[in-house]
Amino acid sequence: MRTPRLLAAVVAAVAMAALVPAAHSAAQTTARPKKVVVLGIDGLLFDKIAPADAPHLDALIASGRSSKTWLYANPMAPTMSGPGWATIATGVWPDKHKVTSNNWGTTTNFAQYPDFLTRLENANPALSTYAITDWSPLTTDSAGRAIFAGAIDKRENVDDSIGVPQADAIVAGRAAAYLKDNGPDASFVYFDAVDAAGHSCGAASSCYTTAINETDKNLGKVLDAVKARATYADEDWTFLVTTDHGHTDAGGHGGSTPPERSSFIIQTGPGIPAGTMAVKPKNVDIAATVLNLFGVGAPLDGQVLGTPAADPFESVTLNSRVDESGIPASVLGWTKSVPSGWSIDNSAMGTGGVTEWRGWSLTTDEFWTRTQPDQQRETNVRARGVFAVADSDEWSDKLVNGSFTSSLMSPRYPVTGKTKATITFGSHYLKEGAETATLAVSFDGGAFQTVLTYPGDVLAKVESVRVSVPSGAAGMVVRWRLADGSNNWYWAVDNPGVTLS
Repeated sequence: MRTPRLLAAVVAAVAMAALVPAAHSAAQTTARPKKVVVLGIDGLLFDKIAPADAPHLDALIASGRSSKTWLYANPMAPTMSGPGWATIATGVWPDKHKVTSNNWGTTTNFAQYPDFLTRLENANPALSTYAITDWSPLTTDSAGRAIFAGAIDKRENVDDSIGVPQADAIVAGRAAAYLKDNGPDASFVYFDAVDAAGHSCGAASSCYTTAINETDKNLGKVLDAVKARATYADEDWTFLVTTDHGHTDAGGHGGSTPPERSSFIIQTGPGIPAGTMAVKPKNVDIAATVLNLFGVGAPLDGQVLGTPAADPFESVTLNSRVDESGIPASVLGWTKSVPSGWSIDNSAMGTGGVTEWRGWSLTTDEFWTRTQPDQQRETNVRARGVFAVADSDEWSDKLVNGSFTSSLMSPRYPVTGKTKATITFGSHYLKEGAETATLAVSFDGGAFQTVLTYPGDVLAKVESVRVSVPSGAAGMVVRWRLADGSNNWYWAVDNPGVTLS
């Protein structure tokens, strides 16, 4: 027998399925106007949705795809609203958009990295765009400070001095009316009550849950208004829901704890499969996804949601902790078993130390950043899913003998008839002492030739290293080597690949 909660979830999912038009053939879809609404719920923890009375959020999750994801922390930026919404709006991380607090002044880089609505207007002024919020820095343009600014067709801000719950209700009413009557091509609608409750009562409180319930009702007004459009059946609507940061149980954010760094993405719409995203997305993906719906490209940090993972490391099976007692046993996040063709050379590796980090390991953000907060592991934001780590600092947290010297070896890449090889990978390196990080290549089993050496820190970067292929060479192996480490930091490598020409 179904419980009332389960029955309500089923009914809500059916209702949401009716809200999202069915997928159509390519010819049909071309003729149907595309519409997208990004719904921002400030300070919402994904894990708090299911226990709440939130049928509309439940239905969005059930009818589309969703995933938790992870944010940065200091020194890149604190887990605050300014950096959070700027990251979502621009599709780039704080080191590019330059919003690193809630009082960012005019030191931003919005001219180079504008919000996704402004990018759409710049690319095609015929598109209609709309943004409504009740936190004024998002839409109130003061000397170029607003995050959503530029040529957006209609921007509104509701004064929250009347009380955030009341302001949210006004946002919902105005947004519902405008979306129903005008059907803008791309919109951003923002609700603030959950964050206000988090600050007032904490994320573990009943008032936080009540704020989720009320926000869900407001969200439902917006969704119902879209469905009530006279032309709704002839339009393709996509909905994206996200947040700028999480909250601690006691209330507050800005730090590096998992709840504070927690965010999520929900996506539903034509052709969007239901389920959990295989590889956790990033908040920068929202802007890339919105722009892609309208055929607009941009040099962003994000990628279109649903892009197949090309990273070889995603194929591995992860384990729970061994020596890392501070990490919950339920968090699966490390392995020494590399994909077929890859290998780890620990022949010069010291002995002892923390099992998880003895030589190169494959790991995830959730597992690795829990080893020790506030040592810039949280800044490895350009890595996705599973990545490789050589961490002499964490290895040395248990008695060791010798130094950390380990090499990560790629499969053999065939290079016959080629003259150039370009090696790409995400890189996040923190250096101290005599430790060295080098990239090297070997052709046909010959000696390794160093093609890149890091003399200092290289944080959250995508590397592209071009190498000449010797005449007559048939195969190339790539080596990432961290040598002579002794309790002095780490190197993280993600999504390695080689292209030949």
